[in-house]
Amino acid sequence: MTPPPSQPPPPGSNPASDSATDPRPGPGPLVVLFGATAGAMGPDLGSDETDLILLVWQVVEPRSRQVGTLHKSLVRAEAAALSPQCREASGLSADSLARAEPLDKVLQQFSQLVSGDVALLGGGPYMLCTDGQQLLRQVLHPEASRKNLVLPDTFFSFYDLRREFHVQHPSACPARELTVATMAQDLGLETDATEDDFGVWEVKTMVAVILHLLEGPSGQLFSKAEVVKQKYETGPCSRADVVDSETVVRARGLPWQSSDQDVARFFKGLNIARGGVALCLNAQGRRNGEALIRFVDSEQRDLALQRHKHHMGVRYIEVYKATGEEFVKIAGGTSLEVARFLSREDQVILRLRGLPFSAGPADVLGFLGPECPVTGGADGLLFVRHPDGRPTGDAFALFACEELAQAALCRHKGILGKRYIELFRSTAAEVQQVLNRYASSPLLPTLTAPLLPIPFPLAAGTGRDCVRLRGLPYTATIEDILSFLGEAAADIRPHGVHMVLNQQGRPSGDAFIQMTSAERALAAAQRCHKKVMKERYVEVVPCSTEEMSRVLMGGTLGRSGLSPPPCKLPWQCWAPCRCNLYFCLQASHHPPTPPSRPPQHSFPLRRQLYIPLQHCSRLLGCLLPPPLLPTTQGQPLNST
Repeated sequence: MTPPPSQPPPPGSNPASDSATDPRPGPGPLVVLFGATAGAMGPDLGSDETDLILLVWQVVEPRSRQVGTLHKSLVRAEAAALSPQCREASGLSADSLARAEPLDKVLQQFSQLVSGDVALLGGGPYMLCTDGQQLLRQVLHPEASRKNLVLPDTFFSFYDLRREFHVQHPSACPARELTVATMAQDLGLETDATEDDFGVWEVKTMVAVILHLLEGPSGQLFSKAEVVKQKYETGPCSRADVVDSETVVRARGLPWQSSDQDVARFFKGLNIARGGVALCLNAQGRRNGEALIRFVDSEQRDLALQRHKHHMGVRYIEVYKATGEEFVKIAGGTSLEVARFLSREDQVILRLRGLPFSAGPADVLGFLGPECPVTGGADGLLFVRHPDGRPTGDAFALFACEELAQAALCRHKGILGKRYIELFRSTAAEVQQVLNRYASSPLLPTLTAPLLPIPFPLAAGTGRDCVRLRGLPYTATIEDILSFLGEAAADIRPHGVHMVLNQQGRPSGDAFIQMTSAERALAAAQRCHKKVMKERYVEVVPCSTEEMSRVLMGGTLGRSGLSPPPCKLPWQCWAPCRCNLYFCLQASHHPPTPPSRPPQHSFPLRRQLYIPLQHCSRLLGCLLPPPLLPTTQGQPLNST
């Protein structure tokens, strides 16, 4: 490292004595810091996940108005390829970066040189000052996390020069839109236009801006530092909470084993609200690779959106905007039992899945063993139950620290009774989701196939009085579809929204809508085709009731036309179960009336079950005795 020529104090001055006798109040020493990466610059700094290649800094003593030596240091980047913008602005080459020191060595030298300069200017605790938030929040903290480096405490608090400027000049443009050049221009400062050393002009100009600001009223200047949270704090969320939609994002593509701490590490440098990571679960109660994250303010959320397609390990993570209602729906809860369980702070939560239904607190504590005690003993366990009190086989346990939780995770797939038990890291939001799901489940047992509340049969016809929605987000609900259609939703027939599921019973991204007329269907398609729903555009095309019926009953509808369902059966009132087992529906008192013109085929519906709407309430009593059911998978009953 070869620092440029220094700017020493005036001859004969004693910085220590001058600062001690100076009556003017002010902050302690400031370290003006500038940095650059091998990729994007300016407001997009750090958005492309490239490594830091340059640090330039200089110490300023606000009370004595003295400055220290200006230092410049190159940083070796793992990927030495420079973007055209960076190469043109910096004049650096891959060869010069290859000879530079790695980041950990540069940070050590930074601390040593800053401490020396501060001591020469009077000593005392110092604070970093940067132009905006990107350098620390989007570059240094994420890169240190990726490289498993521990940053000094100095890098967890800093002053944002743009905000300090805006405090004294509120009539200027918003703080996030300011730059070093615009601040100097607004103050009427003369800058050295001949300075072509990359980063040096920026630091010198920032120092001039700071000294000029200190000449004015400085009561509120440099009084409130920006803070980077060192640790993510867990905590509960209530459904009564109001969450600002401008503070929430959705992360998609997470590894299924990711914990809230892994998500917080992905967003290292940004301040996540307490209990602000909610891992989403699928219909089976397992993690689906998505999470909702709530930040402390909208500026942190905007920085989080710049991490779209950054990597967690070898996977890239998509980051989108989300709403406060979505966060509360996932993370919120109303149970007092859950609130008491989650009221203990700084606890690590583990989820136990697959417990014997007869297992109690003593059994679980014995399974975990004395080497990993649960916080509070039996009070640190929360068993998940159905609304009628039946156990589900799930439970949550609290541990006082990561070491105890890690010891408990070693019991993963250990045997309790005759069953192996799965253990996973969990979160407060996951506790709420699991409890909410079971609390809202029906008391009566349900069939394996979901009921589709529409009249049967669907009348065949060639009139194109339906529309098909293709490309829906997998998380789309009927309410989302109605909101997407807008005014056209008023023209939907009763029970006319039909979601299409795939062979695994999951949303396929398609839906059919029955409209009141072909004209209304055409108008809806023209108005809504390729509108955006949750960051995705949706195709809306007219179709006939016959085409809709074929797809809902197992056929396919491509751009080349209809494909028949996978098998043909004589018409009877069949209803399939999950594994394509067929059984006959027979009402005990009022059997369904056969349609006047039965459909041509009956076939496996894969998770779709059609019955006459008026017989839904008698569904549980309308199955034939077991001897009449088929015994082989995939084979229909012979007609009787």
